[in-house]
Amino acid sequence: MGSTVILSSDDEDSDISESEMDEYGDKMYLNLKGGKLKVRLSPQTFVCPYCPNKKKPSFQYKDLLQHAAGVGNSNSDKRSSKEKASHLALVKYLQQDLADSAVEAEPSSKRQKNGNSIQDCDQDEKLVYPWKGIVVNIPTTKAQDGRSAGESGSKLRDEYILRGFNPTRVRPLWNYWGHSGTAIVEFNKDWNGLHNGLLFDKAYRVDGHGKKDWLKKDCPKMGLYAWIARADDYNGNNIIGENLRKTGDLKTIAELTEEEARKQQKLVQNLTQLVEEKKKDMKQIEELCSVKSKELNQLMEEKEKNEQKHYRELNAIQERTMSHIQKIVDDHEKLKRLLESEKKKLEIKGNELAKREVHNGTERKKLTEDLEQNASKNSSLELAAMEQQKADEEVKKLAEDQRRQKEELHEKIIRLERQRDQKQAIELEVEQLKGQLNVMKHMGSDGDAEIVKKVEIIYKDLGEKEGELEDLDKFNQTLILRERRTNDELQEARKELVNIMKEWKTTIGVKRMGELVTKPFVDAMQQKYCQQDVEDRAVEVLQLWEDYLKDPDWHPYKRIKLENQDREVEVIDDTDEKLRELKADLGDGPYNAVTKALLEINEYNPSGRYITTELWNLKEDRKATLEEGVTCLLDQWEKAKRKRGMA
Repeated sequence: MGSTVILSSDDEDSDISESEMDEYGDKMYLNLKGGKLKVRLSPQTFVCPYCPNKKKPSFQYKDLLQHAAGVGNSNSDKRSSKEKASHLALVKYLQQDLADSAVEAEPSSKRQKNGNSIQDCDQDEKLVYPWKGIVVNIPTTKAQDGRSAGESGSKLRDEYILRGFNPTRVRPLWNYWGHSGTAIVEFNKDWNGLHNGLLFDKAYRVDGHGKKDWLKKDCPKMGLYAWIARADDYNGNNIIGENLRKTGDLKTIAELTEEEARKQQKLVQNLTQLVEEKKKDMKQIEELCSVKSKELNQLMEEKEKNEQKHYRELNAIQERTMSHIQKIVDDHEKLKRLLESEKKKLEIKGNELAKREVHNGTERKKLTEDLEQNASKNSSLELAAMEQQKADEEVKKLAEDQRRQKEELHEKIIRLERQRDQKQAIELEVEQLKGQLNVMKHMGSDGDAEIVKKVEIIYKDLGEKEGELEDLDKFNQTLILRERRTNDELQEARKELVNIMKEWKTTIGVKRMGELVTKPFVDAMQQKYCQQDVEDRAVEVLQLWEDYLKDPDWHPYKRIKLENQDREVEVIDDTDEKLRELKADLGDGPYNAVTKALLEINEYNPSGRYITTELWNLKEDRKATLEEGVTCLLDQWEKAKRKRGMA
């Protein structure tokens, strides 16, 4: 089938240096690739062309690769440089040129057997776990101090990785005399690690460097010997046994398989229990959703009742307002007629006085004075009538604006209610049509023409309902815009009412929100200082705290959660240093005045920190409604009218 090449006498006698090994290896590789040296005897058998006197003349592919790599990477001095270089060239040739063909030519039954090396071994044999290998006869050298030294495990680990054993670590063993010439090869803890360990053991057995070869007494030991760690190694009274007992344990493959099966069963049980718990949680969530749905329905019913009650109250307020406005208009008409009659009387009297001409100087003087008084009264009455007319027009305008805004608000609420009912009804119809459509789709698979026609009708109705729903959404947006405009108009009316009532001394007036009250500071200063310095000191302190209130960097607030509610509110932080100093220095009066002003600023103008005006119910110390302001304005108008009538 093939022939092996025996090195010539010149090659055997002469050796090469380590620097020439690469060049010599390339030369041997070219000889192998050119076919000068036969390596492959058959699709399943191979031969080492550099070892013709080997006891085992032929190899499997993997065995030959392990043999060539072992010789090429050997640290033994008995291996020449040429022998190492030629075997490394053989490794390169096997990996690059024969790897694919060897795999294809290998029988499937053989590949399956090689892939299941774990199943081929004794399942009840005790091995050291985590999987470990043992390497002995590692070359060492003596140092000057008498201690042995050797190479690190990383080089040997790289060699084993190259040979396909994939160890995670090679750990040389050291004792008191230095390097012991032995090492522990550590593999992964999984089944792949065991597979690599068994291949590691087999490679050295095939090469005649296994454990049995090492234990032969009458045989010279050259090169490395290695095997996978077993029970006898674990229990040995040497440095290897001590190290194995510290870092591992004895287990069989069957025990590990059973343990893995138990873990798998436990995992399945845990997952089953978790699924049952999730089902219980889902059931609880469904029950909770049912309860919340009932509560929501009750809340909707209560909301509808409250809205109806609000509508009734709003109608009652509107009726009272209309009757009050009507009364004002009637009084205005009466007063207007009274003014007209007085004006006519004055004109008649003026005409009579003008006709009375006397020659007496005294009578003429009296007549002149009467005419002047008459003209003055007439002018005053005309001015009063003009002022009255302006006031009447303003009152009418305010009353009409309020009536119109309330009517628009009432109509808007009614439209929103109708729109909501229509939208809910349409959404319900859309959902019903979608449900019918899904049912028809499933039924239509039988090819019934009538069902297909019904599906088309439902599609058409669904499109119309969706169009109606889109129109309602547009109408809703229009109503929202109108509501915003109405609110803006109400705010403008409130501002106008504030401007009118600024100087009035009534129960409904104007309050400056965030303004400090002077009296508590003056009282505190009177108690602390003499009477002469009270006013000046009070003004200084008051100005200081007004500056503090305007400072946006001073934020003496904290957020607290209300009881039985989810929302949070801001309150005064009583631990603030400035407030604590104020209370300790001047007492509760100034402290309460400052905290009240802080709360008003935080409510009405937290960003600007300046004083704002607000329509206020001075009697009840609260924000006044627009209706209260208009009612107060009408009362003041009636009082002014009665005073003018009495005059």
